Amino acid sequence: MFYPMSLLKNAPFLNLPSFENLEGLNTHHSTPTSNMMAHKHWKIDTLFLVICLWSVKICHGQKAAVLSTASLKKDVEYFNAIDDEAIKNYVPNAQSFEWLANNIPLFDCPDSVIRTVYNYRWWSLRKHLKQTPDGFIFTEFITKVNHAGKHNAISSALGHHIYEGRWLHQSQFIDDYISFWLYVDPKHTAPRFHSFSSWVDDAVYQRYLVNLDKTFLQKHLFALEADYRKWEQERQLPNQLFWQFDVRDAMEESISGSRKEKNIRPTINSYMYGNALAISKMAALLDNDTLQQKYQQKAEVLKRLVHENLWDREATFFKVKLEKGDFANAREAIGFIPWYFNLPYDSPLYARQWDQLTDTTGFRAKWGITTAERRHPLFRTHGSGHSCEWDGPVWPFATTQTLRAFSNLLNNYKHHGSMTKQVFYEELYKYAQSHQMNGKLYLGEYQDEKNGEWLKGDIPRSKFYNHSGFADLIIADLIGLKPRSDNTLQIQPLLSPQQWDWFCLDKVLYHGKSVTILWDKTGKHYHKGKGMRVFVDGKEVFKSQKLGNTSIKI
Repeated sequence: MFYPMSLLKNAPFLNLPSFENLEGLNTHHSTPTSNMMAHKHWKIDTLFLVICLWSVKICHGQKAAVLSTASLKKDVEYFNAIDDEAIKNYVPNAQSFEWLANNIPLFDCPDSVIRTVYNYRWWSLRKHLKQTPDGFIFTEFITKVNHAGKHNAISSALGHHIYEGRWLHQSQFIDDYISFWLYVDPKHTAPRFHSFSSWVDDAVYQRYLVNLDKTFLQKHLFALEADYRKWEQERQLPNQLFWQFDVRDAMEESISGSRKEKNIRPTINSYMYGNALAISKMAALLDNDTLQQKYQQKAEVLKRLVHENLWDREATFFKVKLEKGDFANAREAIGFIPWYFNLPYDSPLYARQWDQLTDTTGFRAKWGITTAERRHPLFRTHGSGHSCEWDGPVWPFATTQTLRAFSNLLNNYKHHGSMTKQVFYEELYKYAQSHQMNGKLYLGEYQDEKNGEWLKGDIPRSKFYNHSGFADLIIADLIGLKPRSDNTLQIQPLLSPQQWDWFCLDKVLYHGKSVTILWDKTGKHYHKGKGMRVFVDGKEVFKSQKLGNTSIKI
């Protein structure tokens, strides 16, 4: 594999010696002539060794077993061609293919929309990667915005960023990004970490399940726990539930919300439940029994309180509890968030809530899942595009949360109500298809539910809006690679064998190994045999004639 010298010189994250300083590393003594010859050969050998070491560092455990990068390259060439690249960050378009080829899992399937958007979302995420004096970060807006903090960083979609970025092969990008929010932002003159609710602890733990980097947890657990306690000081009520303004959930102009009233919302209470549970699990991994028990108890209390206080039996829905004590009179997509963290009890009663997802007077619309029930008299009454309205439009931020919650319902619960794999696929496909504007690929802020219009229009700040996830939904939900803390590779596809005749997820870096999951109904597409196949570091470890759930020791 050949890497241009310019690319090698501009790879600060590799921590390799500079090529200008290679000569200074030679300490052998010999005659001038022999020294010149030996030195010349030594420089060539050293350069070759450095290139090999870099290649190994990038590609170890990541060699594709089935797919080539040809399809990715073709997609990237198209993405680059339709982009004016007004903003260049750490990886410019010219280097985007090489960076993606070395950093992301490859994906192939017969649905060109889902496959193309998978690559497009990785290509777009790469645009937001910035190298700063404080390490790498990911931005939300591609242009500078006034409400951002240091380096144009915003914390509202931090959980989405970590979930998506956990599959990147180079760990330093997300390592630095998490550290930025824990240590750099709090020291800034205008800290922004708590400007928005966050499920950062949960995301950090879920990332650990992919890479098993216990050292990272050891280094940051107490900072994460201190941040949880800060949220308790700022937002916890005497009844132990949490309040939040809708704008601080990054969900302003909602039907139920307020910028002044201390409403108890399913968002922050679900997040804090997920965070408490994650801290408990991380503490257990690090043999801190006191911390583990403390946060396990916090999680159990929150779980009980959410059921007792936020479940509206009459509406059969998790809803906002207003400061004055009544339920908000609107069902909103935030009511699905508790399932994102597997919080609700496994009961037919709670599963009935999901019937609203397929009701066209509920949340079902042509262009995706609405953020409020369509039957409500205040649906889409706050205007369009002037602020950031959460009174019904389709938001990718919320769609990501709802689809993950939906996946958890199907995978982790016995009672699914009327929900099926087919419904999940239909909503995921709508989400993929929504990535368009004027016949070209596009990712913006939020959309009209009837015609897909991006309600902010094609303004610079909205392009490539990094406020949601997509690749993680493909990897962990549709294909179903379920990260675990033990040496098990668990796969639970949300695809029926009739949906696709073939697919392949390749070069997934999981527990330090390269994983390939493929389905080939006839065996003639990938020529690896008929049925479902799983490879680890290129070696076949599982095969079956049927597409279905499996657990494999690795």
